[in-house]
Amino acid sequence: MSLPAVAMRAVDLSLGRGAARVHILRDVDLTIEKGEAVGVVGPSGSGKSTLLMIMAGLERPDRGEVAIEGVSLGALSEDAIARFRGARIGIVFQSFHLIPTMTALENVAAPLELAGRADAFARAREELHEVGLADRLSHYPAQLSGGEQQRVALARALVPGPSLMIADEPTGNLDDDTGRAVMELIFALPARRGATLALVTHDAALAARCDRIVSMRSGRIEAAPLVAA
Repeated sequence: MSLPAVAMRAVDLSLGRGAARVHILRDVDLTIEKGEAVGVVGPSGSGKSTLLMIMAGLERPDRGEVAIEGVSLGALSEDAIARFRGARIGIVFQSFHLIPTMTALENVAAPLELAGRADAFARAREELHEVGLADRLSHYPAQLSGGEQQRVALARALVPGPSLMIADEPTGNLDDDTGRAVMELIFALPARRGATLALVTHDAALAARCDRIVSMRSGRIEAAPLVAA
């Protein structure tokens, strides 16, 4: 039996100090199987984005265990987590986080260059072609529309071949039509490669496209019903 893509057990996190300290996540248990698409929903401030940050190793919990495909993130140093994330976890945020002084091609190639891959630019070209931007390789972020920038960000997240794709409100800065086009890619490309998808969204229609919905409220997982086929 294969290990789950994500296993979180009794995860707690508080941020801030003294009277300003806020309990963000409370005793969270969550298992996501390999290849599963999970939509995380809930009101603002319920802990959805923080859940993804802990899943990606960008935030460490105060208590609890987080394992990605059997690898305990708590046992890794910050440098080791960064290397693990770079190879195994792709992340797309609401904001595009592109480097403005780099072309689309350079932005997508960057994580592979950092990893010492000789084929960084060849792979970046392939990914930009996959997201429909083969004719935008030499364009800088300021020369691209919001939808194009998010496609570059998606290509950058996918280029290392991650087994886990994390998307935090990836269409939040896009108009409806552009957002739908980007979401088609986010659902299709990781699934085609057998990757697991964890998606935070306020859009009930997007969440309903996932295999399962996880609902959060006040830092707790409220329910995780299966979506009817």
